[in-house]
Amino acid sequence: MNFTIEFFRTTPSDEAHATSERIPVVADNLDAAKVTVKSLFYTLDLPQERDGLRILDKVKRAVFVWKPDDDDA
Repeated sequence: MNFTIEFFRTTPSDEAHATSERIPVVADNLDAAKVTVKSLFYTLDLPQERDGLRILDKVKRAVFVWKPDDDDA
């Protein structure tokens, strides 16, 4: 399956999200994509800091949102 990962920054005052980077990822399913993107969050060298990520499906609908301080980290 094809997914798009959006790394984002948040504004502390209102939790608004601003996308800092988009990266395509191919994975067998959503669970496999989650493992991949959480690893990329810590290892990918991006020009901007990031606070979290979203996984988008092929129609660009968010199917997963994650921040490092989430309970399932």
